[in-house]
Amino acid sequence: MSDSTCEVRLRVRYAETDQMGVVYHANHFIWFEVGRVELLRQLGFSYREMEENDGCFIAVVDARCRYKAPAHYDDEVIVRTHLKNVRESLVHFGYELLRVSDGVLLAEGETTHVVTDANMKKRTIPEKYASAFRDAMQRT
Repeated sequence: MSDSTCEVRLRVRYAETDQMGVVYHANHFIWFEVGRVELLRQLGFSYREMEENDGCFIAVVDARCRYKAPAHYDDEVIVRTHLKNVRESLVHFGYELLRVSDGVLLAEGETTHVVTDANMKKRTIPEKYASAFRDAMQRT
């Protein structure tokens, strides 16, 4: 596992499933966020710090998910998150969701984020974060 990749385990809750007993599709995007937040922590900072200390937000401008197999109540899932690309005002993350019990790929996805200030105006990512992203990308 490289520095630009993070793995988080979670267990599917009953409330995350639909009438068919399958994880409702929108929950995959919530799990992507869990992975993304943990990846930032692994890089040495939190999304909260970005917001509170630097007025820096990473707004989602594109989100995609390709569903491969269903996840069910009580399945343990690995959320694997990695940096795909970083530019001065853009951060692109990739995701894989895998079932722990059999290693089956449940879904693949990606999100693209534009860096903004508190007024949602595009801005350059502060150097301390850009540097952490660049360093992680070079170690892949």
